[in-house]
Amino acid sequence: MKTLVTWIGMADLRAAERGGDDGLGPIGQATASREFDSIALLHDFETDIVAAYVEWLRPSTSAPIREFPCPLDRPTDYAGIYRAAVGVLEGLEAESHGPTSWVFHLSPGTPAMAAIWLLLGKTRFPAEFLQSSREDGVVTADVPFDLAVDVLPDLLEGPDQRLLELSQGLPPDAPEFADIVHRSTAMRRVIAMARKVAPRSVPVLIQGESGTGKELFARAIHRASPRREGPFVPVNCGAISPELVESELFGHEKGAFTGAARERVGYFEAASRGTLFLDEIGDLPGAAQVKLLRVLQEKEVTRVGATSPIPVDVRIVAATHRVLTSEIAGGRFREDLFYRLAVAVLTLPPLRERRGDVGLLIDALLSRINMESADEPGFVQKKVSASARNLLLRHPWPGNVRELHNTLQRAAIWSAKDTIGAGDIRDALIVAAAPTGGVLDRPLGEDLSLPDLMATVAQHYLTRALEEARGNKTRAAKLVGLPSYQTLSNWIKRYEVTT
Repeated sequence: MKTLVTWIGMADLRAAERGGDDGLGPIGQATASREFDSIALLHDFETDIVAAYVEWLRPSTSAPIREFPCPLDRPTDYAGIYRAAVGVLEGLEAESHGPTSWVFHLSPGTPAMAAIWLLLGKTRFPAEFLQSSREDGVVTADVPFDLAVDVLPDLLEGPDQRLLELSQGLPPDAPEFADIVHRSTAMRRVIAMARKVAPRSVPVLIQGESGTGKELFARAIHRASPRREGPFVPVNCGAISPELVESELFGHEKGAFTGAARERVGYFEAASRGTLFLDEIGDLPGAAQVKLLRVLQEKEVTRVGATSPIPVDVRIVAATHRVLTSEIAGGRFREDLFYRLAVAVLTLPPLRERRGDVGLLIDALLSRINMESADEPGFVQKKVSASARNLLLRHPWPGNVRELHNTLQRAAIWSAKDTIGAGDIRDALIVAAAPTGGVLDRPLGEDLSLPDLMATVAQHYLTRALEEARGNKTRAAKLVGLPSYQTLSNWIKRYEVTT
């Protein structure tokens, strides 16, 4: 359903008063030139004046028109405008029986109202933007920059960021983390934890789905640490042959085994006085886990074929997309090694949980693609159309930031023009196969308890919402799609969630 949402402005009321003799006004132009399935008009005028305007507007469109009175303290009250717009949009969304395609008209009303439409259309309610004028008529506004923030009241009414950092005991600003593009609360929390642990030499375990940026975090931690002048040595544990793990990690002497034509320095020695990044640590074979544990305990390695140990001074940062506690339960990962690595644990949120970050990442990644491709024959600098951006904002991104980058790169190749359109994005998206073994794929039979399964899902999302909203039940209810905090309280009581 395509829904036009806009504020009624003085130019619209004047157009109705004059019967359209001096122009239709911004809203009238839009309804006369475009087709919509429904129209929602927000206003801060007397009801009889608005009723007369709506009656004048009806002949210009076949779409049903609804008007929403939204009293404001003043026409530049950003917080009030934001709350009113969100309230109307959430109400319309709750009433809808299917997906809604939002269209926000920027021209009617005050500049503050247009600014709020931009913010909402870039984050919580991805939308197409319209502008109108007598000279150019109604046009789609392609906004090439991202003004969005996740929740405007948080920006306007939240605590001073410097005071917040001091209260959290954070070290001074760390430019080493500047490459991590983010705005969301979830990422701010993880970066704050990473900044705290960076100056220490304790091992760090970074958990997260594939494509969430685990190596990017590891490099930032290294650059923000006292070991920054030493080497950063990345090792993909899953890519090493099981027969060569010991030689790769700890090195070997000449003639230690067939093919060992010369001595080799292992990754531990190569990372001396620096950081050794053990990526995909969960893929390390069991035998290698035993030897790695001993090296971490003794702080020395013995090359294959040697008899004397070599002291090593390295900081370990490990990463995995696996849930290591589940791997331990399944006998695939050593519990003692886990606790040796997991002194500081960072869990990176998936992109679908990083509200407000996708728009920033689109711009940052496309800028990088344009820069890296500038010297390629025939390459044209690309930008993203409004419809393509909306499609990107709605995608769940199971492959996270890596998938977003690859999608933009493919779209930049497929697009013959300087603007990447929605069609280019659809061609570039790779639709993932449905997951197996999840909530929807449990085997039927005596071991399946649907009430228990529903309770587990409800408890998981209710707990996450309360944590994200910091105990604010009204906001938590919105995060899980419940109509009010009273309904949320009923769910909390029903599923015995601790608040």
